[in-house]
Amino acid sequence: MLNDLFHTTLKIVLTVILSGLIGIERETRNKVAGLRTHILVGVGSALVVLTSFYIFDIYKSVTIVDPTRMIAGIITGIGFLCAGTIIRGGEQVSGLTTAATLWIVSCIGIAVGSGHYSAAIIVTIIVFFVLTVMRSFEYKLGERLKDIL
Repeated sequence: MLNDLFHTTLKIVLTVILSGLIGIERETRNKVAGLRTHILVGVGSALVVLTSFYIFDIYKSVTIVDPTRMIAGIITGIGFLCAGTIIRGGEQVSGLTTAATLWIVSCIGIAVGSGHYSAAIIVTIIVFFVLTVMRSFEYKLGERLKDIL
C-alpha cells in the first residue's frame, strides 16, 4: 500500500515537473495556455492512465478490460481542447504551437502514468529545446530566406 502511494506520488510529481517546464516556456511568451493549463493537462492525462491501470487490475479476472481505451479517449479529448486554442484571423493563424504543446504535454502525462519515464523526460527536453533554441534559428532562417527570395 505504501509502495503504491510512493509510485503514484512519484508519477504525479514528475508529470507536474515535466508539464510545468513546457508550461513555463509558454507562460514566458504570454500564451493563452500557460503554466497552469499545461500542468493540468499533463496531470489529468497521467490520472486517467493510472485510473485505467487500476480498473484493469481490479477487473482483469472478472471480465475483459482494455486499459488502452481510456488512454485513446485522452487523445480525442485533448484534440478538442487544442482546437480551441487555434485562432484564425484572416490569413493569420495563431495558437498552433500552443495547441501542439498541450497535445505533447498530454502524451507526456500518458508516458509518465504508464511508467515510461525515460521517454517522457527525453521528449520534454526535446520539446523545450524546440520551443526555446529553435525559435531563434527559425527567425534567422526566415530572415535569410526573405533576402534570397
